[in-house]
Amino acid sequence: MPPAQGTQTNIGENPDWFSTTHWSVIVRAGEQTSPQSSEALSTLCETYWRPLYVYTRSRGYNDEEAKDLTQDFFARFLEKDYLKSVDRERGRFRSFLLASLKHFLANEWDKSQRKKRGGGQTPLSLDYASAEGWVQLEPTHDLTPEKLYERGWALALLERVLVRLKQDYYSSDKGRWFESLKFVLTGDKEKISYAQIAQDLNTSEGAIKVAVHRIRKKYREHLRDEIAQTVETAEDIEDEMRFLLSALE
Repeated sequence: MPPAQGTQTNIGENPDWFSTTHWSVIVRAGEQTSPQSSEALSTLCETYWRPLYVYTRSRGYNDEEAKDLTQDFFARFLEKDYLKSVDRERGRFRSFLLASLKHFLANEWDKSQRKKRGGGQTPLSLDYASAEGWVQLEPTHDLTPEKLYERGWALALLERVLVRLKQDYYSSDKGRWFESLKFVLTGDKEKISYAQIAQDLNTSEGAIKVAVHRIRKKYREHLRDEIAQTVETAEDIEDEMRFLLSALE
């Protein structure tokens, strides 16, 4: 992992920073895999598998078919042969992952004859209930499967950022602060006055204003760090930030 993980100051300023991001490790592995590259690939897949499930469902497969396809895809994808096809010109793990799935759906699934590899073993722990929830929550739309994948990717990334932020607060014995302040990031409830939050946390309104500033700053830092794990350069981070905003519109 990069040094001083998650700080905006370090991302892109240290020339060695991007040499240790997950995507850079995978790209550099080339034809020779290593425990480090395999772990990095597995970590990214565990974070971003749900957009692939949503994409598969949007291609017309039912729930059970999409489950089988997703499992079989990852059983193959996590093998070393897939790393040979990494194209540095793609620049983003997001593009590489979708291109790999498209190739699998077009060619490999017919050969598999709907038989799971590895004796039915699960290569990743996949929470299909949550992924199917994403599908059901999507409003009526004219979005292409690719656009749905991009939207799912953005949602998965933001969810990962929030999980990391929650871990930060709970590990510092400030779980109550996180639960009281997270609404400024998610917008999932009506705005609560700082005075009310201060009363609930037995502190001053000024302290809450400072805490809100800090949680937003830390959220942005984790967001940039998570994006950096899936792109190749510091310049790509800004492009991905813009992509996230457009994908969620």
